Amino acid sequence: MKMIRIGMFSWESLYSIRIGGISPHVSELSEALAAEGHEVHLFTRGRGDDNEIINGVHYHRVACDQNGGIVEQMDRMCDAMYYRFLEVREKAGEFDILHGHDWHPVNVLCRIKAQFGLPFVLTFHSTEWGRNGNCYGDWWETKEISHREWLGGYESSDVIVTSPILKEEIKQIYKIPDYKIWKIPNGINVGKIKRNIDPGDVKRHYGINPFLPVVLFTGRMAYQKGPDLLVEAAARVLKKRDARFVLIGDGGMRSHCEYQAQKLGIGNSCNFLGYAPDNTVIDWFNACDLVCVPSRNEPFGIVVLEAWDAKKPVVASDAVALVENFKTGVVAYKEPSSIAWGLNYVLEGLGRNRMGKKGHDVLKKKYNWKRIAEKTLEVYEKVIEKKPYHKSM
Repeated sequence: MKMIRIGMFSWESLYSIRIGGISPHVSELSEALAAEGHEVHLFTRGRGDDNEIINGVHYHRVACDQNGGIVEQMDRMCDAMYYRFLEVREKAGEFDILHGHDWHPVNVLCRIKAQFGLPFVLTFHSTEWGRNGNCYGDWWETKEISHREWLGGYESSDVIVTSPILKEEIKQIYKIPDYKIWKIPNGINVGKIKRNIDPGDVKRHYGINPFLPVVLFTGRMAYQKGPDLLVEAAARVLKKRDARFVLIGDGGMRSHCEYQAQKLGIGNSCNFLGYAPDNTVIDWFNACDLVCVPSRNEPFGIVVLEAWDAKKPVVASDAVALVENFKTGVVAYKEPSSIAWGLNYVLEGLGRNRMGKKGHDVLKKKYNWKRIAEKTLEVYEKVIEKKPYHKSM
């Protein structure tokens, strides 16, 4: 395969501003594509304007003004990315394809397409419908974001989704035809999370008895991610056994969940750590006994891969498509009593180690970046060469 010059566009990455799951996806996919011999230029936000090569990827950061609403911020980001792209194109040469992630860079992708005829691929990591409790409401920004998701799906040559659930979601909401959609999962660098640590030391550092089992939640404290469902489930679990619940992450529901825990009388059994650095999160993945993913809507769930990398079982809601029930974890309904049942099942020790190991085996086989990069290159080739047919992973 000849070298492809790729323009990758994302509002976040591991080496700029980090928000959520898009950042590892974008950076690690870009690195895997570069390792295959392709030239990847990643346009993203930064604290200032600069250029840097990291792990073979050309980073082009644009200064971000975080005043105003998110739509205004992304308008300014897209303008800055457009002018930076012109500068890079002048020096590096013509690009073969562009690849955007979620709605944030849609305006700049459409602008470059209109001016230079460059095709672009768009990866949907989630939808505004899913992020906002499956309803739009009257908030004008939500409607504008939804419009840009539709526009990106319409103007892109092809669309990538990370799970079957997300594929059906965008087909239903935005009427994107099936022939245009590729299903390519998220990935992880195997060994990224696993550490040889003493779980007791980690627990003691947070005032937790080293012999008590710990349930870990890590993610945005938002309605979509269901932390409130976990707090209610925790109260049910604690009626049966002693345990601790560690919740890592920040967001609009954090104060509500803390109040909820106090009201239920389980405040002393719940540690709300807020935003935590990577080392803290990794320590807890290795120190916990299981990971809970109680999401109401979950387009993929990279936290599941992180749990499996640490060989931990997962108790997940049925919004999470990755978990195979009673093999790599336990699947529960999106309500507290069902989640509590799943937590109790694993805390009893029923298949705990076996499920974590099975998850790790699946991870190595299906979710490694080399395989995902190869499939992504198929998308690029099809778009560049206008191939008429493709198959999903």
